[in-house]
Amino acid sequence: MTTHATSATGVSLQAPDPQLPTPEQLTPELTIRERPAPEQLTPELLRAWAWHKQGLDGSLRGADAADVFTRAGWARSVGGANPYLTLFARAGTRRAQADADVLSLKIHELPTARGCTYVLGKDDFAWGLQIGRDAAVAPFRVLARMGVERGEITLLEEQILHALADAGGPLDPKQLKEVLGESVRNLGEEGKKKGAATTLPTALGLLQADGRIRRVPVNGRLDQQRYSYALWGLPPTATADDAARSLLLERYLGWTGGATVKQSQWFTGFTLAHTKAAFAAIAAMESPTAHGEVLWMLPDDVERLAAFEAPAQEQIQLLAGTDSLILLRRNSGDLFADQDKGKQILGSTLDLQADLPDHPIFDRGRIIGLWQYDPGKARIASWLFGSPTPAVTQRIDEVEAWIRDELGDFRSFSLDSPASRQDRIDALDAAGQAA
Repeated sequence: MTTHATSATGVSLQAPDPQLPTPEQLTPELTIRERPAPEQLTPELLRAWAWHKQGLDGSLRGADAADVFTRAGWARSVGGANPYLTLFARAGTRRAQADADVLSLKIHELPTARGCTYVLGKDDFAWGLQIGRDAAVAPFRVLARMGVERGEITLLEEQILHALADAGGPLDPKQLKEVLGESVRNLGEEGKKKGAATTLPTALGLLQADGRIRRVPVNGRLDQQRYSYALWGLPPTATADDAARSLLLERYLGWTGGATVKQSQWFTGFTLAHTKAAFAAIAAMESPTAHGEVLWMLPDDVERLAAFEAPAQEQIQLLAGTDSLILLRRNSGDLFADQDKGKQILGSTLDLQADLPDHPIFDRGRIIGLWQYDPGKARIASWLFGSPTPAVTQRIDEVEAWIRDELGDFRSFSLDSPASRQDRIDALDAAGQAA
């Protein structure tokens, strides 16, 4: 889905560096493992492989939420319903269970890679925050150019902690402003233009990045962006920064089943030098594909991929446009079959867009249609590129009932609304009728 949060990366996507380490330079003994020939790694096989690595083939059925996020990838959260559907599609998790896991801190929404918010499992809280630390510091640089000194923010941080302790419970930003009074500096029109109306958000961001406070969803749900803040005191990680970067890239390559250098840099926000060092630390290996693209993969996955076979039977899922299968590499164009490339809706060619305009319907890693939820009629509006099979119809019905009964609506991001997506719903209906 196209959202401001997912499209503004701030990462320079540089061309692959010819000086990246070769497999022989990394660990010579790994070159004797069975490796797939480039001609084996067709788009069809790689789509099915990524599907399998994401646990969308049923291999995560019944897993708990934290395990899903550890094995399939952190769920992007921008005030939309993606985290819920991530769990429902892979593990069959109901919303009540997901909310209970949030309440008990088994999972939590935190700022991490590139400073973006994801829902993580508890074992990843501390080092996940560490990964996002630089992004939390960045807003202070804006304040510094407006004459705000670091000592002023440090004092405000301490006052926030005292205010939360005295309150004995969470406070939302409005309540914090009232308690803190003139300690929160208004930065006027200049600050508004630079996205920093007051000093409060920067102080809150730094406290959250340190694990000293955490955001609490006002109504306990992940598909909105109204928060209070509560004291936390998360023990800091003992992991060094370079080790944390290596761990994230190891996870990332495991979640994706393999990615290019550019894709890895987009997700992590790492420099090319840091990316190279992390690849070397985890002994990542190059795997050229049939289309000439070079994927970097974990050694065990290289061997597994050599023996991997795509499922023979349909495996249908409706996913969010920000699902990890798509967002981790922002490669939705690769997920269309050749005959479906060039398809258009509302004047946009689907396979040429980095972010899908609607939610995708998948079969074993291939996009076979698009959907949106129409809350006014409590139904899913869909456009299937081919004729619907019984499996497709059944899954649409299942997801439609789940949204209606448990979510009430399916928002892509915080500002999404039934009115804002009506044109897309109408376009999908028209395309579906014409197919």
